[in-house]
Amino acid sequence: MTLGFVRAGFQPVAAFDSWSPAVETYRANFGDHITEGFITDETELPEAAVIVGGPPCQGFSSAGARRAEDERNTLVRVFAKLIARHRPKAFVFENVEGFLTGGEGCFVFDLLGPLIDAGYRIHLRKLNAANHGVPQHRKRVIGLGGLGFDPTFPRPTHSAHGAPGARLAAKRLPLTPNLAAAFDGLPPASTMAWDECPDHTYRELTGDDLERAIRLKPGQRMRDLPEEFWHESYRRRAFRRVMDGTPVECRGGAPAGVRRLRPDEPSKAITGAAVNEFIHPVENRPLTVRECARIQTFPDSFRFIGSRRDQAQLIGNAVPPRLAEVIARHLRRDIEDAKTSALPGKLLSFVPTLSTGMSPMLEKVSKRVDQTYGNHAEQGVLWH
Repeated sequence: MTLGFVRAGFQPVAAFDSWSPAVETYRANFGDHITEGFITDETELPEAAVIVGGPPCQGFSSAGARRAEDERNTLVRVFAKLIARHRPKAFVFENVEGFLTGGEGCFVFDLLGPLIDAGYRIHLRKLNAANHGVPQHRKRVIGLGGLGFDPTFPRPTHSAHGAPGARLAAKRLPLTPNLAAAFDGLPPASTMAWDECPDHTYRELTGDDLERAIRLKPGQRMRDLPEEFWHESYRRRAFRRVMDGTPVECRGGAPAGVRRLRPDEPSKAITGAAVNEFIHPVENRPLTVRECARIQTFPDSFRFIGSRRDQAQLIGNAVPPRLAEVIARHLRRDIEDAKTSALPGKLLSFVPTLSTGMSPMLEKVSKRVDQTYGNHAEQGVLWH
């Protein structure tokens, strides 16, 4: 997120993180104005035009354990209280789509309640990064708020295919870059480290892992393989909800496990496990750290500090810099043009899904939001 804001002309004055690899990576790329440690709603922040944050999402990420009581989830309310106390001109909030239904929607109200009471006028929407030129289907929840003015939410610039709902957000726009375009110009990957292209190495596959890669065609995943090639962990996860007694109509799909990406589409969402679970679209090997960074739109000059596992997690946790820059440029223009007034806080728009249907829980949360904050003119907006 910082990289996108710097590209848009903002100057970062302070940053906070409790994970050492993230702190050291920040320092290596942006400077020493980051504090390592925990943050609370009593933390003193320097004066700033914008406060930007992504409170830890592991408690409600689809890739995590989804524990509503996870203490990290309470940082959503800490984030909101910090903004309400310091009253910057604007804020940006980012999180995974599970944020909307985690804890039966309580985190949505942890965010909106203190901020609307403090006078912020807010958009809260789910978007797909692919609709903003990122070569990856990455659905995330973005909150934008202005103090005394109405911020504008960025409209899609690209159309995309290859994921549910991607074409619903925008039609008849230029197609987002595909995976082949994201990798264009990279030298061949190697099993040995080299200075010309840092972090562009991979672990050579052998045995069943190699056989899986050979058998997988572009777009296929673990479930497309004969069962004798399934990982035991995949088998357990695939049938976990059946063994739990979850009703058929409530079960989610099986996890993807290992997957070969398609070169002619945007990538699937990059996570911390991408270097182990994603197979290169044409080569029988996993992705490199640098390829994952390319998919996230990091420049090749960006340095990631830590072990290979740490680097993969840093990239998987990140907001794509291109998406961050789009948001930052809109917000900078809004701040420069804004004529602030004594407008009361308000939820300007709430778009919780890119598709035409909702899960029962999301529908429940949406109704509660509507009952609490009123009708929203831009709910469910589509752009063509």
